[in-house]
Amino acid sequence: MTAEDEVDRIVQAWQRERPDLDVTPLRVFSRIGRLSRHLDLARRAAFAQHGLEVWEFDVLSALRRAGEPYQLTPGRLLTQTLVSSGTMTNRIDRLVAHGLVVRAPAPEDRRVVLVRLTDAGRAVVDAAMEDLLRRESRLLAGIDGTQSEELSAILRQLLTQFEH
Repeated sequence: MTAEDEVDRIVQAWQRERPDLDVTPLRVFSRIGRLSRHLDLARRAAFAQHGLEVWEFDVLSALRRAGEPYQLTPGRLLTQTLVSSGTMTNRIDRLVAHGLVVRAPAPEDRRVVLVRLTDAGRAVVDAAMEDLLRRESRLLAGIDGTQSEELSAILRQLLTQFEH
């Protein structure tokens, strides 16, 4: 038998106080919310170890995932990080000031600006990613590989409702 958690206690209290309500969603989304807070703390700790804020990691990792030569247009970065144009400009400026990215004209059209990861940016995002994966693996330590795959599939099914 699985141990009771705080969500079980919350659900039981609502069932006692409002037996007319179907509290089934609480069983799932309260746990997702609580896990999200643990994940957020792990992410912030991993990135802080490398002198990064969460948003800095988001931009740097988008560039790293782009592959050689690790560059994207600001518009593409907007799409991947879901922020406004003004916010992205500010973020790029700050990353340039820290020597983690540079702006460069696109070779095929000098009117287009590309944001490119520097060697320092690549080193810091790679180290932060390694640290993040170690911390996230610890968060998943309570389930085995098969359960992790099943959970991933279920969460994908839920998430696609919002992203397609």
